[in-house]
Amino acid sequence: MNEKPDVWQGTLALMVLRTLETLGPLHGYGLARRIEQTSGNLLQLNYGTLYPALLKLEQEGFIRSRWGVSENNRRAKFYELTKAGGRQVKNAAKEWEQTTAILARFLAPAEEA
Repeated sequence: MNEKPDVWQGTLALMVLRTLETLGPLHGYGLARRIEQTSGNLLQLNYGTLYPALLKLEQEGFIRSRWGVSENNRRAKFYELTKAGGRQVKNAAKEWEQTTAILARFLAPAEEA
């Protein structure tokens, strides 16, 4: 069975912020599709996970939302990065780079003595 893994704990906020930083304002469906596309379709984004994350990011002041019209002429809520969100994406990216560097040390093949 080729099930796609869920988004890892703690990474969704960074993916959302980075996507908005790169592409500008997007509606929730567009964000989900873009995150899945960027992962090479290896991740499956559950809407029950995405929308609470968007609400939390908005409450924290990292994104803001506004109502608009989507590409298919439907009313949709669009999300965009705030200045605080721009700072947060840089801080979070740095933290994840450090974390993955640490994990890489544990996953590297042991050197022969």
